[in-house]
Amino acid sequence: MNQVIELKHPLIEHKLSILRSKHTSTKEFRELIKEISTILCYEAMKDAQLDPITIETPIQKMETHRLNEDKYAFIPILRAGLGMLDGVLSILPTVKVGHIGMYRNEKTFEPVNYFFKVPEGIENREVILLDPMLATGGSADDAITLLKEKGVKKIKFLCIISAPEGLQKVTEKHPDVEIYTACIDDHLNENKYIVPGLGDAGDRIFGTK
Repeated sequence: MNQVIELKHPLIEHKLSILRSKHTSTKEFRELIKEISTILCYEAMKDAQLDPITIETPIQKMETHRLNEDKYAFIPILRAGLGMLDGVLSILPTVKVGHIGMYRNEKTFEPVNYFFKVPEGIENREVILLDPMLATGGSADDAITLLKEKGVKKIKFLCIISAPEGLQKVTEKHPDVEIYTACIDDHLNENKYIVPGLGDAGDRIFGTK
């Protein structure tokens, strides 16, 4: 799984320790998701291509480089992926945003697709896909497949917590997709929740449980 990048950093571990706690409030949980997403996005953009430009500082003109944000798109997988959106937009605020709607069938544990809307010209953009949890890998696999069917050639997947089972599925089916995760946890339980995990990210972000 050479395309899996796990962020190992004291600040990440510190923030995850608070995020995982069942006593963490909805407000603090949202803030931590945003902060960790920002850090993940910094790491994922380390190979971004810059265009040469000329600017004028208060002192003189100079040659420098700037990112063309029109070459990118952020796409959260609904609904939990919305919790990561503010974090990545804080870095690149003019990047276009799409949405992929999925929910998990509680009997089969398979993802069910119900919404797909992406920016115009998505086939010419690098897509950064957002979902806090990579558990079975079903939703990520389906979302990546949908994007590839639309002609997207470069996709990066950002998640807060991942399970080995989900990582294996996505890397086997999509070896061209880089995965950036704050932590790789131990395993999935019988209900397909990540262990030790942090519970249901969507419920904790939106306070629905």
